[in-house]
Amino acid sequence: MSEYTEMPAGMEVQEVIIDRVLQNTGALLEICLVKHGKQYEAAIFVDRRYKPGPPLPRPLESPSGTATHWMGVRPKVGLSAEETEKIVYEVTGLNALHRITMKDNWGNLLDAV
Repeated sequence: MSEYTEMPAGMEVQEVIIDRVLQNTGALLEICLVKHGKQYEAAIFVDRRYKPGPPLPRPLESPSGTATHWMGVRPKVGLSAEETEKIVYEVTGLNALHRITMKDNWGNLLDAV
């Protein structure tokens, strides 16, 4: 699936978990299952370009409407409970199938500063 761009080295797209059009910009949002290094993660692509963010959805501090979780940084994308459940199910299921213990260090550098 070479149509995706700007991915970190060692990241390969496996499949699309969720796709939708962003309301405010009309851009295509795809949340994909990716293999990054030795583990499987979720990654956000906007108009097929990789956007950095955590490897799994994070809870919102103040949920609003149907959004309970978020992923990505610039843009930060709100996710419903159902979308979050689907993403977590796919990522954790594939890691468990391959006996991979997922490491989620995203944001730890910011906490140390």
